[in-house]
Amino acid sequence: MLYSLLRVPEVTAAAAVSRSTLYALVAKGLWPAPVKLGMRSVGWPEGEVETLNRARIAGLRDDDIRQLVVHLEAERQANAPRIDEPELAAAGGRG
Repeated sequence: MLYSLLRVPEVTAAAAVSRSTLYALVAKGLWPAPVKLGMRSVGWPEGEVETLNRARIAGLRDDDIRQLVVHLEAERQANAPRIDEPELAAAGGRG
């Protein structure tokens, strides 16, 4: 399965918000926390960005979006590969 990560410029363009607004939404629980890609690099799963945009377009209230964000972040953890999965074990534990 292919998981695309979008960097800040792509996310701000897709969500039609500024960088500061994006991080304010994260702080308010209205956008999921970013995925760390490196020391100074973050991104968001493309599917999460699309899901949140659909929720906003549908007119969901902030409380509903907060619940959606909690669900999306929980899904990230549930779908995280385990170190004992065959493809990771063969790669020496590196993805």
